[in-house]
Order: sequence, then C-alpha cells, then structure tokens
Amino acid sequence: MADYAHPEVLVGTDWVAAHAKDPNVRVVEVDVDTKAFDEGHVPGALAWAWNTQLCDTLRRDILSRQQFEELMSASGVQPDTTLVIYGDNNNWFAAWALWQAKIYGHKDVRLMNGGRKKWLSEGRELSHEVPAVERTCGSSMPPKAWTAQSP
Repeated sequence: MADYAHPEVLVGTDWVAAHAKDPNVRVVEVDVDTKAFDEGHVPGALAWAWNTQLCDTLRRDILSRQQFEELMSASGVQPDTTLVIYGDNNNWFAAWALWQAKIYGHKDVRLMNGGRKKWLSEGRELSHEVPAVERTCGSSMPPKAWTAQSP
C-alpha cells in the first residue's frame, strides 16, 4: 500500500483482522441498509446505515456537526480512537463516512481496502454479535476542528 498517496488512510484486511478487537480501534461497516451486516460482519464491528445514520434526511445533506458528534458518541468513538470503516458496494458509502469524519476533524480514520467484498472473498472470520459499546460523553472531535466551516 506504499504506492498510495495517503497509505495512512488505507488499511488491509490483515491489519483489520489483527486490530479489530483493540480497545482503541472502532471498526464500522457502512451499508445502504444493514441487512448484510446481520448476515455476518468483521468481528467487533458496528453497523451504520448510510441512508439514515450518515445523512440528514430532512435537509438531504451530510450530517451537521452536532449529528456527527452524536453518532460518534453513540458508537463509543473518542478523539484518539482509530476509526476503521468498510462497507458494501465497493466501499462507496464507507468512503462517504470517512469523508465526513475528515471534514469534522477526526484525526485517525481509515478505509479497509477492498471492503466487505474482499473480507468475504478471503474467507475471513464473520461474527453475528453486535458489540456492547460504552457511549462517550462530549464531543468526539478535537477543539476548534472545522468550526469556521462546519455545516
């Protein structure tokens, strides 16, 4: 992956398998709907539905900063959490989530190269358990992160 312009933003399935249960790593599967997640997912992963959790359904836009921070808090994400995102449809909606995390200043957010499709094609372990998440309090974003331009 050293050939990528920003290899620190792209991680392989090997890396995810080795770090998915690390307490400072939060793995999230982003799908159009979460039916695929229910059929099996990366162990320790949470599910975010693109069409309801990652867009403002009234304004038909990206989440507001407040909505994004609420999602991070509910997902147990703190400012120093490594957020690893993957999904269906060749990571289309996972990239949407990564983009929003970057907009709102999350320091360490990464995309799993190949997404759900690659994880499955490699015959990697699947889980049907949804991890218990302890809600974080306060903002998951660092102070003054994107405040002048936040939607």
